[in-house]
Amino acid sequence: MDQLARDARELGAALAVTAFEDRLQDLRAALAGSGIEVAAGAAAVAEAAARPADWVMSAIVGAAGLAPGLAALRHGGTLALANKESLVTAGPLLIAEAASHGSTILPVDSEHSAVFQALAGEEFATVERIIITASGGALRDWPLEALEHATVAEVSSHPNWDMGQRITIDSASMFNKAMELIETKEFFGISPDKIEVLIHPESLIHAMVGYCDGAIMAHVGPPDMRHAIGYALHWPERRALPVHRLDLAQIGTLSFRAPDEARWPALRLARDVMQTGGYAGAIFNAAKERSLDAFIAGDIGFNAMAAIVDEVLTQMSAETGLSSAQIDLDTLHQIDHLARIRAAEVMRRRA
Repeated sequence: MDQLARDARELGAALAVTAFEDRLQDLRAALAGSGIEVAAGAAAVAEAAARPADWVMSAIVGAAGLAPGLAALRHGGTLALANKESLVTAGPLLIAEAASHGSTILPVDSEHSAVFQALAGEEFATVERIIITASGGALRDWPLEALEHATVAEVSSHPNWDMGQRITIDSASMFNKAMELIETKEFFGISPDKIEVLIHPESLIHAMVGYCDGAIMAHVGPPDMRHAIGYALHWPERRALPVHRLDLAQIGTLSFRAPDEARWPALRLARDVMQTGGYAGAIFNAAKERSLDAFIAGDIGFNAMAAIVDEVLTQMSAETGLSSAQIDLDTLHQIDHLARIRAAEVMRRRA
């Protein structure tokens, strides 16, 4: 709360909101006398997002980011989207909402910002493939048989990026990249068979776009989220940013390798989701979030996360109407809730 209060004071904010209802009084005390309005809870976050603004950035982690993102689109401005779960769970709904209100969605994930920039000035019909890169995370060079015994501490340290614990673990399991595969399909409207993943340990090439003449346009930059955020903030202009300038001669070598789906089954699950469609993305994400909670709590092993998601996805995708249904928000919430229950049931059965 102290950091939120300091930021609100420094920026002269009209409103400061925390998602945690039990911290409302702490935030109110920290901003006493400032004249800044204070609120708390999920509904307050969505209400804040619904207030008129030219530019809104959504960086909420998880499915909780969907409702505020939809609310922000309804006043016709620009939504800078760093919440990948919105597109994973309800991509068609989000895209349709933007179109109906004349709003613009700009990608802020580093990979999708890179694709967006590599597409600038090009005809999308000439695109043959989109290649998104992955560092491989903390366990990329571990022996396959050792993964099951990886601890939360070992998985929570990323070799390149400075990120929060959840996304760092998702990077090691490749669930983060799996979601980005789905996000690429939804955001750019490209066929899943034209999306590739490439392991690139240096994390300097964030994405590449291959064209019909054989050319590949690569976006190269330091592993620093200020670039993607700054690009979205100033778009359609490009302005100077305080990020590190690469010395390619000093770097010397960039390396790449194909991902091993035996090591990272989340990638296969993402392709299953794209093939199934409908509410499969919501099932996938909810089961992933629930299994990640369990791994962080020490209740399951590292490899169990993908196994649990696989089982829940298989169960629920087979149910009538879930794959072909047109997505609506109320049903999405029900599916999300049910998938979390199913994931808990699978974990109890496996214990």
